[in-house]
Amino acid sequence: MTTEKIDGVSVTTRANVYFDGKCVSHGIEFADGTKKSVGVILPASLTFNTGAPEIMECVAGACEYKLAGTSEWKKSAAGEKFAIPGNSSFEIRVAEAYHYVCHFG
Repeated sequence: MTTEKIDGVSVTTRANVYFDGKCVSHGIEFADGTKKSVGVILPASLTFNTGAPEIMECVAGACEYKLAGTSEWKKSAAGEKFAIPGNSSFEIRVAEAYHYVCHFG
């Protein structure tokens, strides 16, 4: 099931803008301290680095991604997720707006 609404959170109102505006996100924090971000990646090919492990959940659009150390591009569409290890990176290709929730840790 795709996340459509997140209740009971604190939202950072100032956007995180990356890659000359190709990726825009807002941080959210739950009462228990859990952190996530919600955002959109516009059409582009980008490389992201991770500190903590992440799970990218697609809520609309689609992407292709490739994890560090692999050569295979995989697809992810609305309702699908993919995991990235901590202290790693991934490449992402987006042809249409890719709306996501990033689950940290």
